[in-house]
Amino acid sequence: MKKILIYLVLIGIFATLTGYVIERGEQLATESRQQKSELGVHPEVNAKPVVIDSNINLAHQFLTNIQYPLSILLLQVIIILLASSLFGLLFKVLGQQTVIGEIIAGVFLGPSIFGWLFPDQFAFIFPHNSFLSLQFLSQIGLAFFMFVIGMELDLSKIRSKTHDAIIISQVSIVLPFFLGACVSYYIFLDLAPQGVHFLSFALFMGIAMSITAFPVLARIIKERGLTKTPLGVLAITCAAADDVTAWCLLAAAIAIVKAGSIVSSLFTIGLAALYLLVMLYLVKPWLDRLSAKRMQQETINKTVIGISFFVLLLSAYFTEIIGIHALFGAFIAGVIMPNNVRFREILADKVEDVSTILLLPIFFAFTGLRTQIGLLNEGHLWLYCLLIITVAITGKLLGSALTARLIGRSWQESLSLGALMNTRGLMELIVLNIGYDLGVFGPELFSIMVIMALFTTFMTGPLLDLVNFTFRQAKTPVDTESKPLNL
Repeated sequence: MKKILIYLVLIGIFATLTGYVIERGEQLATESRQQKSELGVHPEVNAKPVVIDSNINLAHQFLTNIQYPLSILLLQVIIILLASSLFGLLFKVLGQQTVIGEIIAGVFLGPSIFGWLFPDQFAFIFPHNSFLSLQFLSQIGLAFFMFVIGMELDLSKIRSKTHDAIIISQVSIVLPFFLGACVSYYIFLDLAPQGVHFLSFALFMGIAMSITAFPVLARIIKERGLTKTPLGVLAITCAAADDVTAWCLLAAAIAIVKAGSIVSSLFTIGLAALYLLVMLYLVKPWLDRLSAKRMQQETINKTVIGISFFVLLLSAYFTEIIGIHALFGAFIAGVIMPNNVRFREILADKVEDVSTILLLPIFFAFTGLRTQIGLLNEGHLWLYCLLIITVAITGKLLGSALTARLIGRSWQESLSLGALMNTRGLMELIVLNIGYDLGVFGPELFSIMVIMALFTTFMTGPLLDLVNFTFRQAKTPVDTESKPLNL
């Protein structure tokens, strides 16, 4: 009771003193205004208004507050996260990856569905001048995500499976890349933005056709219990080798697009090669020594964590300014992190939750805001869409499956591998957004390519089930040591 009494007395004393100071301040302000009026000095016309004005209607003040840029951004993030969670849960119930639901949520929130059904609400929640903030957030999320992907890339698996994985992964890039270039020749005049060189257009179409979604593929393999099976190990290895090759091609393509020609891009490619040498042979050994010195059993020194994030940001910054995109730098920063498994797990846990739960859905939503399916309002555009989907599946799925069969894998394993390698998902969306930002893809082609990415990703699970069901009915065992086909 005594402590409560002391508390109330102190509050009363200081409240009284504070009130006295405020009263004296009001008197001082009134006397100052009177003196200025007597001297003929008038207040400045552009003087800032007071923060609190009792004459302003509260409802009007509320409407003004919710239209502030920060308020709009926070509202967008809340709606994006709710929609992503809802669609992710729905697609999980349907037996699909939650990431597919998150991508669909982005398309749903865009002008194709939500903007079409509720144009006024869409214009309020997603005003065009707010896109830049969403884009920055999505790019930051992607940078952290690619950092995690780089850390999860096990180069030792690629080395140990060099023979089979390299052959399959490279054919699964070369064939769809070639087919993408052929399609480019056919659609260039109708779908390429004005002023785009055919070389730039063909390069991005080839890369978009040949990409594999390493993260989605890894999740599918894990959820189906294939992680330690010969099929799972081979698929992960092929996807890893595919990722490395595709990102190198993408870096070269970006350099060529920005420079305008292959000759002009040689300087950028030379800087990129120098950057890789520095990261692999100077920064990586230094990080290995630092982590070995600073790490203590189950904990990691905060200095090491801070330096790791600094390397991530610095690497992304350098690749951005030399002209091969910040995401490539984030990916390489993850690759060169110390090989200590415990270190990588702890660091990935710190980054992955924020990037995948909070920031990646923003990227999906931003992609959806760019996807305007309503632009495909003519029959020939849907024919182009069907053509691109067919060519994408033919090049990636059949290319991987037939190559796997030729080097001695069974038909069941070969077709399953082809279905997995045909998964495009998030990695495809990254390539498409980069192409859109560079002006290589127009809005119509961008929408078509997003539809292709969704279709090829969505078909992975059902196609795997179909392959397993077919061979189970035929009672054909999986034999990873099958003899090659005699041609």
